[in-house]
Amino acid sequence: MHKANILKLLTGLFLEEGRKVAEEYKGRIAFNERIVDACAMQLVINPWQFDVVVTTNLFGDILSDLTAGLVGGLGMAPGANIGEKAAVFEAVHGSAPDIAGKGIANPLALLLAAVMMLRHVGHDKQADRIDAAIKKVITDGGVRTKDLGGNTTSKELTAALKQALS
Repeated sequence: MHKANILKLLTGLFLEEGRKVAEEYKGRIAFNERIVDACAMQLVINPWQFDVVVTTNLFGDILSDLTAGLVGGLGMAPGANIGEKAAVFEAVHGSAPDIAGKGIANPLALLLAAVMMLRHVGHDKQADRIDAAIKKVITDGGVRTKDLGGNTTSKELTAALKQALS
């Protein structure tokens, strides 16, 4: 995803390099380029058409916030930056200092990032346990933080998850 039609130097270079890499994998990995504006609309209308999105940090931040809305908000959106030699897993929303210490944060994005990390390092059994507990708590519907339409505190949601794990 790029904005090379307007930001010709910065994202033009990004697009040019992306095309070079895509050429190396031609016939093995599909490559489709899109202008970020159109991509945002397409992510809302039909997110299933995308397997991987490659873009700059700025557009990635914007698109990840947009897509978080499709799954319930930033409290439900894990993130990963995976390279050849290192990987970082985190909640898309970052540290959320405006709600720190208030007991209202939704810890699920961070736990979902942990699930992704466990899968990345080959600990699928542990990842499956946590993922199943999260799904159980969310689908039962009685335990939800404010961002998901409930009144549950972070501590209460964590207790429900611990119960679902046992």
